[in-house]
Amino acid sequence: MRGSDDDSTQDGTTHGGTHATGNSPGGRPRFTAVAHRGDPYRHRENTLPSVRSALRAGAGAVEIDVRLTRDRVPVLLHDATLERLWGAGRRLDAVTAEELRDLTGGGVPTLREALALVTGESDGNGNGDGDGVGDGVGVGVGGQHGSGQRLFIDLPDPAAAGAAVAEVHACGARERVYYCGGTASMRAVREADPAAETALTWTTLVPPRAALLERLAPRWLNYRFGLLSPELVARHHAAGFLVSAWTADTRGTMRRLLAAGVDSITTNRIRTLCALRPAGPGRS
Repeated sequence: MRGSDDDSTQDGTTHGGTHATGNSPGGRPRFTAVAHRGDPYRHRENTLPSVRSALRAGAGAVEIDVRLTRDRVPVLLHDATLERLWGAGRRLDAVTAEELRDLTGGGVPTLREALALVTGESDGNGNGDGDGVGDGVGVGVGGQHGSGQRLFIDLPDPAAAGAAVAEVHACGARERVYYCGGTASMRAVREADPAAETALTWTTLVPPRAALLERLAPRWLNYRFGLLSPELVARHHAAGFLVSAWTADTRGTMRRLLAAGVDSITTNRIRTLCALRPAGPGRS
């Protein structure tokens, strides 16, 4: 997905996600601030330092992109190749996990390593089993330990869905993730885990067909920010869906979306969004 409203984003390609961590006292789902690929203005996107930084900044969820190496290890990378971020002219699906570590100096984390940041479990490489963000357990809004911060797993390649879901289950992390992507990716997630929480990414004002929604059963409808209006948000709420927007990077756009009633915003500027999000218990 593409479409940040901030032309200064690192790579010009953006896509986002959604996340709900419960209900506010009035019964409304909590608004959630989602960090896009971590904290990309401070650290390289889709890396452990970037994810840690976003969690420390108070993100309710961190969106990560997951693809597979040649030996089918789920790792964090948006692009199909290593060229843009790592300067290596190789396709990810043409290298093994070991070769990937050599090519990037260990910079591209595995999904297991990223999950350890929010579950508190050790991944065997020194991540997890700790007391704070970056040591295995998320510290939430205002530094609250055990806040329920999660990872939002975006699947640009549907072929990675089965392995990603299997890794989440193996790490005991089902309650700490949700998934996002287009129709093919969400169909693959649903096949791998019928109970998974999903966000169907949608890029047109033509609404998803009822049959598609019934088959995929998403909790969220995940729109490019420019497509959303108060009327569209209200219509989806009335139909029982939560609504998220990606990728909003200016204060004006964030304020407009908040006024429209969206349940989640994904951004490259997580600190800006955290400063604007609704105050009180109905936030995360």
